[in-house]
Amino acid sequence: MTVSSDDGGALVGLDLGTSGLKVVALGDDGQVLARSRSAYATSRPEPGAAEQSPSHWWAAATGAVRELAVRVRPERWRGIALSGMLPTLVALDAAGSPVTSAITWQDARSEAPGAELRARIGAQELYLRTGQWVDGRYLLPMMAALAIRDPVAAGQARYLCGAKDYLFSLLTGELLTDPSTATGYGCYDLNSARWDAQVVAAAGDIIATGVPQLPEVLASTTARPLRADAASELGLPVGLPVVLGAADSVLGGYGLGVSHPGDIAYIAGTSTVILGCRDTAATDEQHRFLVTPMADAGYAAEMDLLATGSAMAWLATLLGLGGVAELADLAQQVEPSRSPVFLPYLAPGEQGALWDPDLTGALLGVTLSHGPADVARALQTGIVIESARCVAVLEQASGAMGPVTAPQIRAGGAASPAFARDLADATGRAVLISPGEPDHSAVGAARLAGLALGQDLADAGLDAVLVSPVPARRQQWDDLFAAHESARVANVVRR
Repeated sequence: MTVSSDDGGALVGLDLGTSGLKVVALGDDGQVLARSRSAYATSRPEPGAAEQSPSHWWAAATGAVRELAVRVRPERWRGIALSGMLPTLVALDAAGSPVTSAITWQDARSEAPGAELRARIGAQELYLRTGQWVDGRYLLPMMAALAIRDPVAAGQARYLCGAKDYLFSLLTGELLTDPSTATGYGCYDLNSARWDAQVVAAAGDIIATGVPQLPEVLASTTARPLRADAASELGLPVGLPVVLGAADSVLGGYGLGVSHPGDIAYIAGTSTVILGCRDTAATDEQHRFLVTPMADAGYAAEMDLLATGSAMAWLATLLGLGGVAELADLAQQVEPSRSPVFLPYLAPGEQGALWDPDLTGALLGVTLSHGPADVARALQTGIVIESARCVAVLEQASGAMGPVTAPQIRAGGAASPAFARDLADATGRAVLISPGEPDHSAVGAARLAGLALGQDLADAGLDAVLVSPVPARRQQWDDLFAAHESARVANVVRR
């Protein structure tokens, strides 16, 4: 265990992710001083369910923060900022305690109320107001589905919030949210920067128990003091500034230094967020991307591929491999053109540029000559093709071609060298790999803490390796895309 030097202050970012909580401390030069993490489980009690216990989040936060405090003395900490997965529903009673398990963004049981809410407002009108194609993975439809499954718990709910908002309330005693996280509720109006009363009323008609009270929306840089009981449990100074923070997607981009119009952040994990910077909140006629306020200024056109890292992990387990890194190495034994076609919609459903909750995965063109390496290559190729589809849409939206920046994750992630080469060749754009930093959302949160407290680390400590496209390979990827599309359309017709 490396213990940092005692020189200077520290800014801390805490990222409440899908599979675990990460905490990172940055020094005055923007370099990582230390990091810690703690995992928690997702419960799947029935088909489509994906639930977590908020008590596990707090236990993870306590353990990870205390571990970090051993490496970087708490007296050096200048502030903490939060990042969090979204949308994840936490329904609270009058005392601010969860009435049931949290429902994560992976949960697929709320499509019917999502469709009903779109029908009541008008799907395109709702998108124009909120910048979101509000489906069953938003908090209001999740709350409606909860009211059907567990009316007793729903009847006890007095407040509704996201995962990060709940953690902020435990730390500070105030229930607040920020604009980027507010988009995950399904009723935040980008134009007025407030909750849309008509959408909330329509949701109230769908939710038998009505819509619980929503948090006040304040700027991502809003700070509140760490309250005494939380400070005692965490081993931190009472009153330490806690910064409200933002969605993990936008802070992931911020942590990678993606801030100019046309720049794209490619943030791979359980799912993959592909985020393009823009000056305006303009929407897309085909609702191929979401519009999310950035943490500091401007907007992001955001696309989310639902099954990427999770799909790789699933296939690695299925093939009896040691993990995603081994699967990625196996894929490199095969040229993309030799592999079958793998439609990577394993969530089920897909967002990205397609927005079809009914899409399912398929492996097509398999023969007795194919082995595990061919299947591994096929899945990676399918993920690259869907990624290239998203990048092309964002390029059209911004009218600019900045670089695609990705964090380096050796375990088969987006910026493993082989994946980066594929992505560059398929998109025709340079890919910048930020080396050695897997905790990009936590780093973005730490940089946001600095911004909130008057210490700008936005460009500090950044470095990148350039992977340039090879023009001669573009035709191969165009042919692969055509085969992929033909298979996708045929699979949709058959369902």
